[in-house]
Amino acid sequence: MDFLPGRADQVSPVIRRVVAGNSGAFTYTGTGTYLVGRGKVAVIDPGPADDAHFEALNRALDGETVSHVIVTHHHLDHSALARRFAGHHGAKIYGRPASGGRPMDPDAPVMEEGADFSFTPDHTLADGDAIAGPGWTLEVLHTPGHTANHICLALMEENALLCGDHTMGWATSVVLPPDGDMGAYLQQLERVRQRGFSTLWPSHGPPVTDPGPFITAYIAHRHYREAQILHALADGPSTITALLPVMYAGLDERLYPAAAMSVWSHMADLFRRGLVTTDGEPALSGVYALTR
Repeated sequence: MDFLPGRADQVSPVIRRVVAGNSGAFTYTGTGTYLVGRGKVAVIDPGPADDAHFEALNRALDGETVSHVIVTHHHLDHSALARRFAGHHGAKIYGRPASGGRPMDPDAPVMEEGADFSFTPDHTLADGDAIAGPGWTLEVLHTPGHTANHICLALMEENALLCGDHTMGWATSVVLPPDGDMGAYLQQLERVRQRGFSTLWPSHGPPVTDPGPFITAYIAHRHYREAQILHALADGPSTITALLPVMYAGLDERLYPAAAMSVWSHMADLFRRGLVTTDGEPALSGVYALTR
């Protein structure tokens, strides 16, 4: 991935990318903001509340008009700069409100990026909506899973998908319950695979230029994690914390909080399907067992 934080790179005929300087365990090289079009531009995921990134975007857009500010979801490394940036350019914010989800379990660890559950766009986008400008057309795909309000944007002129955190270019995406939903996530992965896009442009990491096998591997990975859980619970009831060192042997322990969220999301999905039991609703701190 050839980039420098704050540098605007022309990554396709229609798309420019500016990567924020917020690299980390959960953000990889940083959050990518995408500029779609020339002259009249849609800006996707303005990024974190960072002055340097704000100025870098303004430099890249000098002399141009921002027609739309689009936020794929309400995590702060994507949405925090949106209001300031949109106000500076006299633009409106488009996306889906965070009210479709709810704050995480109080026992859940605080993720590095954080979330803004008060996020409300100026215009709510629905699945199938279209946003257009000179030489570009974006189709909205509502892709719940990573979060309930997550959207992707299909760039029709290039058969490409600006996919936010639905898929990553460097690792698997984390599904964050109860706002996120593993069952919905797998359905949306299959939907994206069936669309046959030529390129995926994730917010973190390089583009995916062969999406079919990549998404197939994503789905297989999730089925593998599910099989690990069921196999481990065959030895008796367990907790998510106890399963992590077994399921994620060799993983950087800084990523254990993210891994715990994904296991929790799998547990909630297995619970809904009647394959595991727990007391009450599935919780991060719950004790889980196979259904007998």
